[in-house]
Amino acid sequence: MIKPLTIIGLMALGTLPSLAQQKNKPKTIQQPAKTISMFENKIDTASYAFGLSMARDLKKRGLKNLNGKLVAQAIEDYFSDKPIRIKEGDEYQAISEVLTAAGEELKKEQTATGDTFLAENKAKEGIHTTASGLQYEIIRDAEGAKPGETDSVTVHYKGALLSGKVFDSSYDRGEPISFELNRVIQGWQEGLQLMPVGSYYRFYIPYELGYGERGAGNDIPPYSVLVFDVELLKIGG
Repeated sequence: MIKPLTIIGLMALGTLPSLAQQKNKPKTIQQPAKTISMFENKIDTASYAFGLSMARDLKKRGLKNLNGKLVAQAIEDYFSDKPIRIKEGDEYQAISEVLTAAGEELKKEQTATGDTFLAENKAKEGIHTTASGLQYEIIRDAEGAKPGETDSVTVHYKGALLSGKVFDSSYDRGEPISFELNRVIQGWQEGLQLMPVGSYYRFYIPYELGYGERGAGNDIPPYSVLVFDVELLKIGG
């Protein structure tokens, strides 16, 4: 049973990215976003921002359409203390039914795409598959030491979706990152322990070993197969 949504719940950004996406952010000065002229004050800006956040979250959950006029009407009714046009029990049931159906359809679509890719990729020359389902390709081998599950490592990496869209890259930032291996997604934990220092691997990570059925932020949809290029530069601090 899906719990009733709240404004705060709708604004949730989803699972936080791995530590690899949190450290060493680009050291560039962000230009302030321009406010569209229709916003006359901070309340107007925040009002639109609330609606945008709700819409983004609902779309990520699999909803492909919603009656925006009725969403606005419900907000207007509630803030104006007007009679609510649906019973509380019916409210929760309607939300649950629609989100459950949307989530199931999203899972079907996303997993079908991912399963097809992984099945075809597995058959390619040079692709190795572990018992967990992690697939990897050795781009450049090496003979260095391999990290353990609690070691700290330093890597260069690029992460992309199956569409080819890059969602994170230490190469673009111009510097590698360091982190404890047991603090990142399972696909990285397993994959990096296979890598000798100095090697360069490409990981194909099933959603179960990545960000699962929630995805991460706005860049990684639920049930996403992830493709990571990773160079292991160093073990330890």
